Amino acid sequence: MTLIALREILDIGIMTLAVGYIFMDSFKTHQSLQEFNWRTFWFSCIVAAPGLILHELAHKFVALSFGLEAVFHAAYTWLGIGVVLKLLQAGLIFFVPGYVQISGSAEPLAHAVIAFAGPALNLILYLTSCVVLRKEDTLSTQFFLFWQVTKKLNGFLFIFNMLPIPLFDGWTVYSGLWLAFF
Repeated sequence: MTLIALREILDIGIMTLAVGYIFMDSFKTHQSLQEFNWRTFWFSCIVAAPGLILHELAHKFVALSFGLEAVFHAAYTWLGIGVVLKLLQAGLIFFVPGYVQISGSAEPLAHAVIAFAGPALNLILYLTSCVVLRKEDTLSTQFFLFWQVTKKLNGFLFIFNMLPIPLFDGWTVYSGLWLAFF
């Protein structure tokens, strides 16, 4: 079994490009929203995609550590919805960029740990950003912006994913803990 398949690498690449495109307007300065700027696009890919991709890969690798099969997938329908909403200049864009398909049987506590792995990764990225930003006087404007956006995005992803709503990671975490201990 390979840790990551070629198809998963392709999905990561496509997801990175789509997420970069969807978020790129967040980084434009003094430009028309109609203009496409490659530098802004690549910066958006570098800033926005890691928190989303690493979140899903955390689920995958923790599931693998429990002996389960886990495959990363880009959520093409949702990515398409995100791109269309961006093209329509919707004020709010909600989409699910990717997911991990997990097969096999595990105890409720294992499912809780697997579900928490993604938000935990976002929490680690958030805390890392907080530490780096403490030295903001030594950071270039570009690095400051990178870490500031990384902090905000991953803080949001951690809180959002830990909400106890069915189909969210938080629901699986809390229900898995409940079943394991009560």
